[in-house]
Amino acid sequence: MSARMRIVVLGLSLSSSWGNGHATTYRALLKAMAQRGHDILFLERDMPWYAAHRDLVSPDYCRLILYEDLATLQAHERTVADADAVIVGSYVPEGVAVGQWVQATARGTTAFYDIDTPVTLTKLARGDFEYLSPRLIPGYDLYLSFTGGPTLDRLMRQYGAPDARPLYCSVDPEAYHARQVPVRWDLSYLGTYSPDRQPTLERLLIEPARRAPHLKFAVAGPLYPADIAWPENVERLDHVAPADHPAFYAASRFTLNVTRADMIKAGFSPSVRLFEAAAVGCPIISDAWPGLETILVPGREIVLAQTADAVLDVIDGWPEGRRQALLAAARQRVLGAHTAAHRAQELEEHLLRARRNRRDARQNRRVVA
Repeated sequence: MSARMRIVVLGLSLSSSWGNGHATTYRALLKAMAQRGHDILFLERDMPWYAAHRDLVSPDYCRLILYEDLATLQAHERTVADADAVIVGSYVPEGVAVGQWVQATARGTTAFYDIDTPVTLTKLARGDFEYLSPRLIPGYDLYLSFTGGPTLDRLMRQYGAPDARPLYCSVDPEAYHARQVPVRWDLSYLGTYSPDRQPTLERLLIEPARRAPHLKFAVAGPLYPADIAWPENVERLDHVAPADHPAFYAASRFTLNVTRADMIKAGFSPSVRLFEAAAVGCPIISDAWPGLETILVPGREIVLAQTADAVLDVIDGWPEGRRQALLAAARQRVLGAHTAAHRAQELEEHLLRARRNRRDARQNRRVVA
């Protein structure tokens, strides 16, 4: 481990996991960073939606402070200025103004952590600068992306990011581990409703449920429209708190991963659900996207399916030994490469590299002057 760093993170939410995947990502990553000796402050905009659904108030691995608006955020100017690194996340309310303030205030390394990279790029292309603008990107020393592959080159070439690095989501193996619970479902899905994911969910879970009334299914997550016609053998759970995710996966013989359209197009965008389910020991059936094979090997560590028939062949046709082999291989892969400890080490290396690059750039400017 390198020297202790003072790190400030301005993210969408750490306090509430309701309807967003940011909180679980930050929780696992910051806990692992704290275990590496770093001092962390998380600044979160106090939003009514999350205030009504808080499931973390006092984390023991970092300080969590809620701020009301941009004016109250400036009360932390000294802390931001003195930090070794300041990280601004995607979907932060008034994120452009927050980013401008951070870049003008911070004397240490600045980074943008994009937990929604394909969505961000789509928004930028249509002139939607909700939380990031093209002008801001070159001002961050480091662009951390939930998406790897060709997207990183695009961020540097087209948008002028000085350095773009992947920082995928991860899993905390202390929280997500194998456990013995009664099996309730043959196939489950955990995810907030999204219009672009719904057709795939219809094809790969709802249609198999209609065809196989002897099997049991579950869909967990908020915001699903009331007019969806769920088959009788599909159990609906409006919200499963992160602390209950392991038991949810353990109660499933298989779980389904469905990827948003923007992330399929970009590729190299693994969902945290892949790592969580694999760490618990729940076999995964997934749609296909470029780069998936760099995360989990199809046929050995994950099953790819495009049709209801393909799903039913697996959940109603595989012998138990084959299912066990798949889950064991996936669990070994995830625990060996995709834990929060792995991501914390990567983040530390990225920040130190960005610090060196920043220092070298200053020296070069002095030489030119």
